[in-house]
Amino acid sequence: MSGPQCCSNPPTINPTAGVGHVEKFAGLDSYLTGSPHSKLAILLVSDIYGYEAPNLRNLADKVAAAGYYVVVPDFFYGDPYNPENANRPLPVWLKDHGTDKGFEVAKPIVEALKSKGVSAIGAAGFCWGAKVVVELAKSRLIQAAVQLHPSFVSLDDINGVDIPIAILGAEIDKMSPPELLKQFEQVLTAKPGVDSYVKIFPKVSHGWSVRYNIEDAEAVKAAEEAHQDMLDWFAKHPK
Repeated sequence: MSGPQCCSNPPTINPTAGVGHVEKFAGLDSYLTGSPHSKLAILLVSDIYGYEAPNLRNLADKVAAAGYYVVVPDFFYGDPYNPENANRPLPVWLKDHGTDKGFEVAKPIVEALKSKGVSAIGAAGFCWGAKVVVELAKSRLIQAAVQLHPSFVSLDDINGVDIPIAILGAEIDKMSPPELLKQFEQVLTAKPGVDSYVKIFPKVSHGWSVRYNIEDAEAVKAAEEAHQDMLDWFAKHPK
């Protein structure tokens, strides 16, 4: 499951990226952007490269500009995956940073948002983060979910979801190949009363929505299309 695609196109980490700011939220360093008085909050759960990736923070700012309070937590406690550390290949890093731990860390963040007076919470997960988001969805801790090029998400997971969920996948993706996403779609379509949306983006690879080269016009266009789909979903849900 944790193949080379999971690690391709690593971002250049920048702790000062974005127009928001970093502070503790539910005890976790988090990038916060948007109005703290908004009644709608969006939680963005990063891929293995963490919350300091500039494209992710720029996306958080874009979501905030649509009227949401956005929280991007550091789920890895200052220890995102570093592909240049040969002593710590991805399977070893994942032992310290499993998605099960991510889910446990996410619960107090959701509680903190509720205690701030937020009336509805949406969550979007990228790669690693998609598994955390599907766990939040299965537990009904959020009101809407978006998964972008998910990793580690199974058919059983999707079976357990009964809140609005959108899944945006890549045509070229060993982590979640189009065949698997079509199975997800069949399961979701068969659920009465559950709004769902599955879309496979042609000619793009795993990670395209956040790990794109800003100098590559085609890559930017595909990423922005995914961002807009995510924003459209959150405009529809949560309410």
